[in-house]
Amino acid sequence: MIIFKDVITGDELLSDSYDLTEVDGVAYEADCAMITEGAVQVDTGANASAEEAEEETEDTAVKVNNIVHSFRYSATSFDKKSYLTYLKGYMKAIKAYLGEQGKSAEEIKDFETKAGAFAKKVLGNFKDYEFYTGESMNPDGMVILLNYREDGVTPYVTIWKHGVKGEKV
Repeated sequence: MIIFKDVITGDELLSDSYDLTEVDGVAYEADCAMITEGAVQVDTGANASAEEAEEETEDTAVKVNNIVHSFRYSATSFDKKSYLTYLKGYMKAIKAYLGEQGKSAEEIKDFETKAGAFAKKVLGNFKDYEFYTGESMNPDGMVILLNYREDGVTPYVTIWKHGVKGEKV
């Protein structure tokens, strides 16, 4: 299994155990599922007496997004202007990271072109996205995007391909 970690924060953001799709050569998308978490049922083996009232427990089941829950994302919020400001700084940091990794000027230019086009798509549908940070909640790290497929039911997350490094586990 490969775990994708944020190159800035080291937060684990995604793994290849989910069905990943590369988008426009600059991002990865993975479909999520809503799962039920909690509500542990404990069977003590005792039979409840007819006279005893059923004990109420406060343990309740909660529906959670499997990827958001598994990687401990924290919800955050942006207006369009603040997201654009964040994105400019983040892309500058990723460009510097690519330079440090010995990527050629051509590869960096290709990244900038593709990232700019993808960012325009995101900004064009800005109101449809939810925003999350990694577990460390470091504001310099990647902001994970969550949206829903055309069916309006299936959630998916999007991460920047150049902002993660894969580590085999």
